[in-house]
Amino acid sequence: MKRCLNLLLLFSLCIFPFKGNAQVTNGELGKLITIQDDVKSRRISSADKTGNNGDCVGQFKPGEKWSIEVPGTGIINHIWFTIAPTDISRNDLIFRIYWDGNSFPSVESPIGPFFGNGWNEHYEFVSMPLACGPRDATGLTCYFQMPFEKGARIEIENQSDKTLTNLYFYVDYTEMDKLPKGAGRFHAWYNHETTDALPEGETEWGLVGTPGYNKDGANNYVFADIKGHGHFVGINYYVHSPSPMWYGEGDDMIFIDGEAKSSINGTGTEDFFNTSWCPNSYYMHPYYGYPRVNNDNGWLGRTHLYRFFIADPIYFKTAFKGTIEHGHNNNLTLDLSSVAYWYQSEASMLPPAPSKADRQPKAFIRDQDMHRWRHEWRKNFGNGSKLWGNEVKE
Repeated sequence: MKRCLNLLLLFSLCIFPFKGNAQVTNGELGKLITIQDDVKSRRISSADKTGNNGDCVGQFKPGEKWSIEVPGTGIINHIWFTIAPTDISRNDLIFRIYWDGNSFPSVESPIGPFFGNGWNEHYEFVSMPLACGPRDATGLTCYFQMPFEKGARIEIENQSDKTLTNLYFYVDYTEMDKLPKGAGRFHAWYNHETTDALPEGETEWGLVGTPGYNKDGANNYVFADIKGHGHFVGINYYVHSPSPMWYGEGDDMIFIDGEAKSSINGTGTEDFFNTSWCPNSYYMHPYYGYPRVNNDNGWLGRTHLYRFFIADPIYFKTAFKGTIEHGHNNNLTLDLSSVAYWYQSEASMLPPAPSKADRQPKAFIRDQDMHRWRHEWRKNFGNGSKLWGNEVKE
């Protein structure tokens, strides 16, 4: 009993730390004790206004758009979607948000990758700000808070080859007369690139050549390229590797405020995502994890990593460029895509979005492909009848 009381006291101090007689609230739960004035909770949803059970909107044919307007001044607290047919490509439904009457979006991403499912796959994903929940990861949820002063427009464009027949949604927001001082605008940007190997080959771990040096990060994969004043708060990172070789020797290199040499440098891809030693096991923490891993052969196949900087945002005054190597010294061909999330003092235009053709998922490398590689390797070694597979030419 005494131990339980001590644990309860410790928990109370964590939520309500004190100094003298003054109490200071802290953390997400601590914020709930403060009663709010001059605000009102609002919702826009697909609820059937006739009182019947047709609680969805549709249909949206290929090339068509759906949108809603959120009026006035306030903060979006919660967005939820589910979509039918469930086999429609969520990699080809483009999710956008426009702030304060702007003609350009400050959020633009395929809807699946934005909420945490890559490659048009369906798998459960759990984090503090984003989730893809049951059933079959069809419940897409966002808890990022999103301030707006002169309205907001939320849009989905159907770039798939199927009709979107049913769209169910909630948008919950707080209506207010004036935003809190310093309230930034939420941004999200999707990027995709199939990276180039080095001319001397994929020299990872020194297996087929001498690894080189990367001093400036010039050829790194870019997951964020931001101009303005704000803070970076997270990334969903999707890796498709065509080889069983470990894909993650690449270091993160982050350039703050236009610096020529990165001042924030990492020690490996898995380290940037708070893990270690080449993992390929499922793990989901509120801030980081691996909700989808490759179990095909070594690190062959698809891996989804995420990291949210909730407790440790990365601050910048004029610019932020987030990059990561694709293999040490950028020596690997990888199919990479990402969604970066950040806040800026003003709503800003995003870099150009990848085209539909560019962002299409790559085919899986299969056992048959490896057998063809083995056939060519055998020929290169004289086609000996007892060649095993790990022989090395002198």
